[in-house]
Amino acid sequence: MNPLIVVTGGTKGIGKAVVERFVREGFDAVVCARQVEGVDGPNRFPIAADLATREGVNTLLAFIKSLNRPVDVLLNNTGIFLPGQIHTEEEGTLEQTMAVNVYSAYHLTRGLVGDMMARRRGHIFMMCSTASIVAYTNGGSYCISKYALLGMSRVLREEMKPHHVRVTAILPGATLTASWEGVDLPEERFMKPDDVAETIWSAYSLSERAVVEEVLIRPQLGDI
Repeated sequence: MNPLIVVTGGTKGIGKAVVERFVREGFDAVVCARQVEGVDGPNRFPIAADLATREGVNTLLAFIKSLNRPVDVLLNNTGIFLPGQIHTEEEGTLEQTMAVNVYSAYHLTRGLVGDMMARRRGHIFMMCSTASIVAYTNGGSYCISKYALLGMSRVLREEMKPHHVRVTAILPGATLTASWEGVDLPEERFMKPDDVAETIWSAYSLSERAVVEEVLIRPQLGDI
């Protein structure tokens, strides 16, 4: 039986690149997003769910359970970016951003980590950001959520040490995804989603005696 990876936000950008990278290495992939039309090909299990809600997380967890297979890798990748400043953001921006970027990862991880602990194996990746460590003036609630996600990653890492479950926080800078559509900058100024996917695969590929706790990846020319 192939090992199984669960990727949220797995239909485009970094998530899609990670799915493709792990499938090439013999994994099956649960691919979750709000819309999964067009997700095809062998070794992929698409599931539509809105992870901003507990009902959506529960839908995904029920689908994973129905496969009756252990989860070897979890990538908490679903996310949203709404530009703005704390004092000018629309009412509800913080709540929406936290629900998508933080609460989804929290509840999904809680739903899957128990089995990893029981098996004493598994790898959880948290898709953080340079916004987890740098305060951007147009980042408002997004920065708040990414700081929180990095904090959760660090806490989870400490909790999982004795259970042999690895936890890795990925902090990518500007990556050429749909979030940057319409920006008047050359492609060469951005990292490729494949760069981040390759980093995640490399971190997973280490022996079980080692863990990459945090990875900071930036474009060669620096932040945008």
